[in-house]
Amino acid sequence: MLTRRRLIVAAGAGVAGTALRGGAARADATIAIRPTADFGAWEGWGTSLAWWANVFGDRDDFADIFFTTRSVAYNGTTLPGLGLNIVRYNLGACSWNSVNGERMVVSPNIPRFKQIEGFWQDWRNTDPASSAWNWNADAKQRAALVKATQRGAISELFANSPMWWMCLNHNPSGAAGGGNNLQPWNYAQHAAHLAITARHARDFWGVNFRTVEPFNEPSSNWWTATGTQEGCHIDASIQRTVLAHLRTELDRQGLTGVGVAASDETSYDLARTTWNSFDAATKAVVRQVNVHGYQGAGGRRDLLYNDVRAAGKVLWNSETGDNDSTGLTVARNLCLDWTWLHPTAWCYWQVMDPSAGWAAIQYDPNSLTPGPVQPKYYVLAQFTRHIRPGMRILNTGVGYAVAGYDQAARRLVIVAVNTGAAQTLTFDLSAFSQVTGGANGVVPRWSTVPAGTDRYAQRMDIRLTGKSVSVPFPAGSVQTLQVDNVTA
Repeated sequence: MLTRRRLIVAAGAGVAGTALRGGAARADATIAIRPTADFGAWEGWGTSLAWWANVFGDRDDFADIFFTTRSVAYNGTTLPGLGLNIVRYNLGACSWNSVNGERMVVSPNIPRFKQIEGFWQDWRNTDPASSAWNWNADAKQRAALVKATQRGAISELFANSPMWWMCLNHNPSGAAGGGNNLQPWNYAQHAAHLAITARHARDFWGVNFRTVEPFNEPSSNWWTATGTQEGCHIDASIQRTVLAHLRTELDRQGLTGVGVAASDETSYDLARTTWNSFDAATKAVVRQVNVHGYQGAGGRRDLLYNDVRAAGKVLWNSETGDNDSTGLTVARNLCLDWTWLHPTAWCYWQVMDPSAGWAAIQYDPNSLTPGPVQPKYYVLAQFTRHIRPGMRILNTGVGYAVAGYDQAARRLVIVAVNTGAAQTLTFDLSAFSQVTGGANGVVPRWSTVPAGTDRYAQRMDIRLTGKSVSVPFPAGSVQTLQVDNVTA
């Protein structure tokens, strides 16, 4: 999100940080991939809706571009669909009605397309069938949610802020000084708004949220009354109370199978601090730990993974992004996530954005018209189109390559990023019992070179040598290899 872009850092700390600084390959190297280094089944790739869907959510072409692997026409070209299968729906905090003479207080710096309309618009009535609730709100983002669901996506419900009237200053961008802004008498109301929305989505939209996340970077202090988006600081002690209320409210709505996620903190280290501050009862409520990747190449991903694994919880990188339009930064950090964090899902924040750096597809914030496809789009495609849900997550042992194995299809997929000078990477597959590749040992590859002409170029010019394959990587490039007929 816009207000936290300054947080992305380039250096690690401690033992893992030292390894992270060596994540970018700089010379010819051999990478041994072992089928026994298995970190579970991959759940998938996703994006949050929120702002871009508030503008373009009713368009089928973007639903196909982002949530299928079809070839889709766009602005005179044909795009390979990203095949995202996770969608995060942002329950809004805004409405423009008056309640007992009180209205929402609006930050002077928030653009209209970042104001997401919530459903519970009048605190005087808790009945979702009453006029206090406007189920016609947020039409475009709801349309995007339904379209993604129809294309096979699973979904998560999350909130950047409670409804404006639940906030101490009635401003859903934050408190004046960045402190707590959720009124104590509305802790349960915030949970109820989320749970009732999840129930309504099931009953009327055909959407079954898998998890509900009541926070967004709640421990951070940059959510202020003059902010550029919705946000709310919520201390960890308050988070514990809200999480208990959320479990109760979901159960009350008959949603016992819907899991609670927490806490969507901005960094790996802060996520670990928050998680370890929870008592056993709170941890028992949480099924899934969400973390954001805005620490970039820094932070102790490994320690967060160890803590979450010890607690038996699912771990997602539920949001990340950066201002590098080439996509090389996001590719590098994604590989570091696979090497150290071992999430089972990974979500990019906004696939469409007014900033060319942050966008996969850019749009004009004034005219709200879609524009150029950035190289980052094609870098994301290298991962999302080829490492598919259900594949086993393999550890490559390096911070610049990832691998997924489909046992039923006997297919191994490797994606590697080279952020330095041209080099050759050799992938040692000798730990697999059988490796034959395609016809004549051919290994198909796809190449993206942001500074060159390759966007998502497929080539059939590489062959296995026994149980290894060597691939030339141009400077600043990402490539995917598909090795068929592989037996673990």
